[in-house]
Amino acid sequence: MRIAELSRLSGVPLPTIKYYLREGLLAPGRATAPNQADYSAAHLHRLTLVRTLVEVGRLPISSVRAVIAAIDEQQLSLHDTLGVAHDALPPARPPAVADGDLEAALADVNHYIERLGWTGSATSPARHTLAHALVSLRRLGRDCGPEVFDLYARHAEQLAAREIASLPANGDRDRTVEEAVVGTVVFEAALTALRRLAEAHHSAIRFG
Repeated sequence: MRIAELSRLSGVPLPTIKYYLREGLLAPGRATAPNQADYSAAHLHRLTLVRTLVEVGRLPISSVRAVIAAIDEQQLSLHDTLGVAHDALPPARPPAVADGDLEAALADVNHYIERLGWTGSATSPARHTLAHALVSLRRLGRDCGPEVFDLYARHAEQLAAREIASLPANGDRDRTVEEAVVGTVVFEAALTALRRLAEAHHSAIRFG
């Protein structure tokens, strides 16, 4: 198919497709003439993946590029590829200047993760996100430790165990990796949306 057809089928504007091509997020088509190329169903699939990461995951282009590279890296394990996807999601980054409150909260969070028995990178941005949340609660007058997140941790444990167990252990590596990455991005967005909808529902029941 020509690039115009690729645009029509994907719903992605032509200038955006050309931008993705320049950024290396989409492989070049098969050249058929000067300034002309043919694109395949694989291009359409990859374009849909990129669009999902950008529009649903709200990932910046630099993060999308890192995720796409991890998916295409055949030597990278599924666990490490998932780590790339997790780190690409918008996290709270450490401040540029020293913040004693955040450092204390991060230490509390690290001990909390250890008590939960969860393994994982000690430098994960998710730890900083949790620490930022804890600092915010404390600065708003709540005298609490990370145990305030216990309910969320229990549900997160159940969700994560089910999601990872649903991935095929054997078979098409590319498909498994893509399913894991897309699941991470899409279902994280869905979880946030469902929580907001549920809160609106229960708020209307109690206060409406």
